Amino acid sequence: MRVLRRPARALRTAVDEMPIETRRAMLDALGRNPIIVGAYASSDGGVCPMLAAHRNGGRTDYAEFARAWDRYAHAGKKARRATQRELNALRTMLSTSIAEDGVREHGALARAIAEHRRTLHARARREEHEIEPYQPTDPRELDYKPSPGRMNCSSGITHPGEVLSR
Repeated sequence: MRVLRRPARALRTAVDEMPIETRRAMLDALGRNPIIVGAYASSDGGVCPMLAAHRNGGRTDYAEFARAWDRYAHAGKKARRATQRELNALRTMLSTSIAEDGVREHGALARAIAEHRRTLHARARREEHEIEPYQPTDPRELDYKPSPGRMNCSSGITHPGEVLSR
């Protein structure tokens, strides 16, 4: 079973790396053309998914997809029609990839990630320009004073970079 997962993962990676226009064109072309495995085109009119996408407007030459497709479908020496299972898997990979790309561009997750990155960047700028000294917030810590070289032996707890004593 492990052998079957690696070709599927390689195909999914190849699908994700194609331009969005090519993925959409390929998805549209799957139902319009007889799809084959093991060749670019066949004498009976079958075409590989990349050629089908090309004919449908997805003008991309991406050899890595062709290799991954043939490896996934266990292409032999002769071209053959793709099975319904292989076509369903490719259709699902394309649909999922297109949907995930749309979420990355327009979804709430993308906005949350962008906001998080802005917050991290602002924090890094703040920390780069202003280093605040330790300010205790707990009233019990107010009677402690910084003392370099000694350790708080009463509790034995200090934060990294601070040494406190009474």
